Amino acid sequence: MPSAIEVRDLVKTYGDARAVDGISFSVEEGEVFAILGPNGAGKSTTVEILEGHRTRTDGHVDVLGRDPASGGRSFRDRIGIMLQTSGLDRELTVREVVELYGSPYSKRRPVDEVLALVEMTEKADARVATLSGGQERRVDLALGLVGDPDLIFLDEPTTGFDPAARRRSWETVRNLTSLGRTIVLTTHYLEEAEELADRLVVLSQGRIVAEGTPAELRAQADTGTKITFRLPLVDEPVAGLLEPLAGEAWGKGRDLEVLTPAPTADLAHLTGWALERGLELEGLAVSSVTLEDVYLGLVGDEGERG
Repeated sequence: MPSAIEVRDLVKTYGDARAVDGISFSVEEGEVFAILGPNGAGKSTTVEILEGHRTRTDGHVDVLGRDPASGGRSFRDRIGIMLQTSGLDRELTVREVVELYGSPYSKRRPVDEVLALVEMTEKADARVATLSGGQERRVDLALGLVGDPDLIFLDEPTTGFDPAARRRSWETVRNLTSLGRTIVLTTHYLEEAEELADRLVVLSQGRIVAEGTPAELRAQADTGTKITFRLPLVDEPVAGLLEPLAGEAWGKGRDLEVLTPAPTADLAHLTGWALERGLELEGLAVSSVTLEDVYLGLVGDEGERG
């Protein structure tokens, strides 16, 4: 399958600072590719270079067979962009905004079709100023789709959505890929990336620290299972509970989490310790490591700040 995007040794510097530090990746046609990372990791700079909105310092970038830095109108005609904040004219109606932003494209989806895709049909004649934050984000998504692009950049597409609306928007994204569209996604919702992305990269301090499918990243984690529970109030050191564990334990207050490569043995130890003392381990749960667990392990405190 041909690549929609090819990036090799991409560098972007600002003075002595390297915002993007020699990264390479490719995006295949028809896939959802997520670029993850905390604030300041270089993901926004990378995406802006791919869109043709920022020049690179060094490296090779090919998007839809063109250098985005010199792609011109024919290049822009094939991409759609959902910005994190678009600055919509708040006096226009939803329909008027979509018509206005769609007018430069050589091929356009019908406005009513686009509004139906983003579940804004009932608000077609409402002024932007009257919309909720989540509804404005749906209009932002409509603007990214109205030109019927081959490649769509979605920047934090479901910020402000309630959980039900977020999941419905995921179905919209899946429908787009079923039509052969390619999507580059940035998001702070790790569940969203895990649900939608065929492949992803994780950036930290301008470099790629992980790349692959969500399943591959989970499989690469040193610890494959998570055990969580609330530590009982006991008049004895908890070293006897924690030191024999094969996994690593940490927590806040009494809420503990153990990431372990030996869940059966560690769970038997924990429950045996509690049974010997006639105690309950409140909130005891065993689950697979999520993409979010892997991500936080890769970026550490940087991810908590982002």
